[in-house]
Amino acid sequence: MTIFFYDKTFEGLLNAVFDAYNLKIFPDKLLMAGDITPIFTDASHTVVTGEERSKRVWNALQNKLEKNVCNMLMYVWLSELEGSDELLFRYICKTFATTRKIEYNFGDADILEVEKIARKVSHEAQYIKQFVRFQKADGNIFFAPIKPIYNALPLTIDHFTDRFSDQSWVIYDLHRKYGYYYDLHTTKEITFIGDDHLLSGKLDESLMAEDEKLFQDLWKGYFKAMTIKERINPRLHKKNLPVRFWLHLTEKQ
Repeated sequence: MTIFFYDKTFEGLLNAVFDAYNLKIFPDKLLMAGDITPIFTDASHTVVTGEERSKRVWNALQNKLEKNVCNMLMYVWLSELEGSDELLFRYICKTFATTRKIEYNFGDADILEVEKIARKVSHEAQYIKQFVRFQKADGNIFFAPIKPIYNALPLTIDHFTDRFSDQSWVIYDLHRKYGYYYDLHTTKEITFIGDDHLLSGKLDESLMAEDEKLFQDLWKGYFKAMTIKERINPRLHKKNLPVRFWLHLTEKQ
């Protein structure tokens, strides 16, 4: 069994592909640098991540694949599912191994799996766009906590930057402990350390803007007034509005 150790970044994965073709050695398993070498390992190689090599592999992929397929590869990476890196490695190698288009060969289990995972991550990104609820904090900064299944937040940032370009906001992934801050000019990745008020996902009333509680009450009242009791369909409601998002929805508090 041949093992490649790498830094578990997407750039590192592209470097692993580069090394595999350069050394003519294709790994049976990809592990994180520092992991214990499994028994029955015949050979191992440690991948050194380099920007130039990762760009060469990515540019080659862009020349062979349509833009939406390259996006699918990124979506699979953002899924963070176990074994997704090895799935991508096989997919990329299959792409380079032929002059034909492979992205619609759903008879291949790897091609089909990439498409399935990418669709799930895409749906999660759409959920984030739909179900983010901002809370107005002091300083006119709007804060929105989320807990997505997949690491889909980066796929939504262009949307929020365009949609809410006239206000400062923070969208924070509580599960992965990072988020993005928009300051009316640029959007930057941020991380909070040791702030229980923010990491809990709900602003303490002492941190809220003066009118935030009023707006929350108004929104709850509007939501209640628009509900037609005779047409309540809990099953359909939960399908269209998954329960896992309710914790951070103002109207569900």
